Amino acid sequence: MTFDRSIKIAPSILAADFANFGAECEAIEAQGADWVHVDVMDGHFVPNISFGPATCAAIRPHIKGVMDVHLMIAPVDPYIDAFAAAGADVITAHVEATPHIHRTLQAIRAAGAKAGVALNPGTPAEAVAHLLDITDLICVMTVNPGFGGQKFIDMTDKIKTLRAMIGDRPIHIEIDGGVDVNTAASVAQAGADVLVAGSAVFRGGSVSDPAPYGTNIRAIREAAAGVYV
Repeated sequence: MTFDRSIKIAPSILAADFANFGAECEAIEAQGADWVHVDVMDGHFVPNISFGPATCAAIRPHIKGVMDVHLMIAPVDPYIDAFAAAGADVITAHVEATPHIHRTLQAIRAAGAKAGVALNPGTPAEAVAHLLDITDLICVMTVNPGFGGQKFIDMTDKIKTLRAMIGDRPIHIEIDGGVDVNTAASVAQAGADVLVAGSAVFRGGSVSDPAPYGTNIRAIREAAAGVYV
């Protein structure tokens, strides 16, 4: 992973066809996806259950680029090594999910992955102020985590605060929740560079007809393009 601040579109496979994950990952990359975002939910930290390390290991051979694994689970630490072994390039943990987030980020890096920290809508930017030197990505939740397809919650002020806090550090700002052609510009203008989109990417397409994925990805990228300073 080479760091840069260009806009990256990271489709969430939570919105993909669960019976065709490998083919779906190949299809979205072929249609222009920069990263593949994997939402891991445990039915405890969030009210839904999705995938585990075995799913990540199964789809890894089908992903040429970055596999971005978002852990919406608690506890986090016992599972870090398994997700790293499954091929995660980025592992993101929620600051709300552990009393020792600093140690968790250290463990993610020690396992060989980039370390991400996620903030729920009700958590202020200042929660990561003392984590910036061991963080590679900050994920700003623009929905309350647990389900896809939710309405976007405006977090532009938080994004701007984080962008100022980061300064020249090589840290991505990722937005997760409700990202589409109507919201991409505001978050990119505020300072985000990784846009997670689920239903907004997969809507209208399929493994047998992936062209709509490309149309959707281009539309989101174009909506965000040219506004990042």
